[in-house]
Amino acid sequence: MKFVLGVICAVFLAGAVFAEENEIEIKIYKRLIPADVLRDFPGMCFASTRCSTVEPGKTWDLSPFCGRSTCVVAEDNSAKLLELVEDCGPLPLSNDKCKLDTDKTNKTAPFPYCCPKFTCEPGVKLEYPPVEKEDENKKE
Repeated sequence: MKFVLGVICAVFLAGAVFAEENEIEIKIYKRLIPADVLRDFPGMCFASTRCSTVEPGKTWDLSPFCGRSTCVVAEDNSAKLLELVEDCGPLPLSNDKCKLDTDKTNKTAPFPYCCPKFTCEPGVKLEYPPVEKEDENKKE
């Protein structure tokens, strides 16, 4: 169902949202990927988590995952559809001094409040794996 492009251009961006409770910063990661498109519904994105089609400009929840996606038309006027995926990003690197806080993590909350929350010992900060940006000019 998914047309695989020879070149997949992914853009990773990180934004931040502050939760009202305790002013916890939630990082939001964004990436642009080729959209799934069904041959019988050209011009619409296929939202696999909903098993439905979505018009360009519309957003859908990625439940049971923590995230949301938006169907967008490529800016190069090629009529290609892209999916702007927003989620919690990569999990932090393993650290014995930081633990997933199951009391503060609400997996069923709306995005971005469903993102995992961690508690670390005083003075310890979580480390995350590097997020690679693919070279837009790279051709395979």
